[in-house]
Amino acid sequence: VQLQASGGGLVQPGGSLRLSCAASGRFSSLAIMGWYRQAPGKQRELVATITSDGSTNYADSVKGRFTISRDNAKNTVYLQMNSLNSEDTAVYYCKADWQIYLTVRNSWGQGTQVTVSS
Repeated sequence: VQLQASGGGLVQPGGSLRLSCAASGRFSSLAIMGWYRQAPGKQRELVATITSDGSTNYADSVKGRFTISRDNAKNTVYLQMNSLNSEDTAVYYCKADWQIYLTVRNSWGQGTQVTVSS
């Protein structure tokens, strides 16, 4: 399963961006999909996850500013990011847990750079 992320870029503090990540390939179902980020010199951290039935989980640092959603018909997960600040600057990665037959695996996207700067 391949994940293709898009939507990153340069934005001013207080601005917004919307990330998208589409899954393709052979799988029976997609389970949890999520976004992670890694800033320079820091470990990769969870941003938000969403289950197949829409239950969400957010890191405390993004609660109230970011919204994760998914379109199951399009096998796509989104991350709407509002009120961005410099601490949100990072490479953002999408991840999907997927199942084929009785096997559960996960895949990572290639990462998309988000830079918040004036």
